Amino acid sequence: MNSYPGSSSYLLSSSSSDDEYYDDIEMQVVGQITANNNFCIAQHQQNQSSRRGSIPGHIVINRDRENADRNLFNDYFTENPRFTDLMFRRRFRMGRALFLRILDAIQRHDNYFVQRRDRMGKLGLSGLQKVTAVFRMLAYGMPADATDEYIKIGESTTLESLKRFCRAVVEVFGAHYLRSPNAHDVARLLHIGERRGFPGMLGSLDCMHWKWKNCPSTWGGQYAVVVGPRLLFLKRWPTMISRIWHAYFGLPGSNNDINVLEASHLFANLAEGIAPPANYVIKGKEYNMGYYLADGIYPKWSTLVQTIHDPRGPKKKLFAMKQEACRKDVERAFGVLQSRFAIIAGPARLWNKTVLHDIMTSCIIMHNMIIEDERDLNAPIEERVEVPSPEVEMVEDDNARFQEFLARHRKIKDKDAHIELRNALIEHLWDEYGNSQN
Repeated sequence: MNSYPGSSSYLLSSSSSDDEYYDDIEMQVVGQITANNNFCIAQHQQNQSSRRGSIPGHIVINRDRENADRNLFNDYFTENPRFTDLMFRRRFRMGRALFLRILDAIQRHDNYFVQRRDRMGKLGLSGLQKVTAVFRMLAYGMPADATDEYIKIGESTTLESLKRFCRAVVEVFGAHYLRSPNAHDVARLLHIGERRGFPGMLGSLDCMHWKWKNCPSTWGGQYAVVVGPRLLFLKRWPTMISRIWHAYFGLPGSNNDINVLEASHLFANLAEGIAPPANYVIKGKEYNMGYYLADGIYPKWSTLVQTIHDPRGPKKKLFAMKQEACRKDVERAFGVLQSRFAIIAGPARLWNKTVLHDIMTSCIIMHNMIIEDERDLNAPIEERVEVPSPEVEMVEDDNARFQEFLARHRKIKDKDAHIELRNALIEHLWDEYGNSQN
């Protein structure tokens, strides 16, 4: 029968070896304590060697951002860059000169994008690195941590750069590139609309969705009815390339195009009587309000011209064909905007709706900047248009001003005027193009 330490048979048979037994136990205990102490010391030393910041347990990665900045500069921004201008245009969605112009304006507006040294004298991330990481997210729709491999920038820094860059673009360029059209713009738009067969046309109107993947649960009841915030998108034709003149974004609730149009300030200047003049003649009758082409969901207002569902007769069929052909430009503009900035083509992964608003608005602004920068390369030279001088009479009496506002508002939503205008356009298009369709 075998005995084990602590049994009665073991104690009886081996009383002479008690001292040796307890010596062995003591050595095992001391050895275990020493091993534990050595492990704790090694773990502490490892943590100390891997931690350089003020947050315990935070591991700072040596990204070698100086070499990454040098490589980025040599790849795209030297006099003889490694990648061609065409590759720069494809990856940044704009020319190098326009990119540097935006970068310079952003750096002067926000010191966050100016390269600085830390207390140890080490250079931080450059403005090129931060803005390039932002463009990777905007142009390709990639997540923030995916920019780390080439640009050597952390995820949190990339997200901070995205938010501050989009806010800066809106603040610096929004007033100019999303302004309301002035008298010269309206006259040019009317001229182009008449050349396309629609006298008085200012552009096309439509809405799009941007799915909000990470919508907070507290706002789920407001935004879950639709796939995301809607963007009222107005496109006009100052050139053959699409420019966006009006955008209204971020309206919650159960929305369709009608709700968004009612909440938008698109016709605010027209109702207040301060819109630039839009005078034109159709079939001998003079009109003083421009209109926009829209699909069938929009209301029958005097400022909107819809197509005809199931047209009967050659005149109405010709009108529907022409109207839908022109209105397709706004759908193409949606495609161009989403292909240029893939971040708004996929689901939005950010949490703050203010940030989403800045992202959408900044993409539209840069879209317009790209069009302005490349217009002379792709668009024909437009004819010079004489701009009539606007005549504005200010009314002193508040009550009279309010009554005039109501009268203009009723005129905008006049259904009879809408039908009359569309019938006049049907006859005008038949006179202009009817023979060629036979």
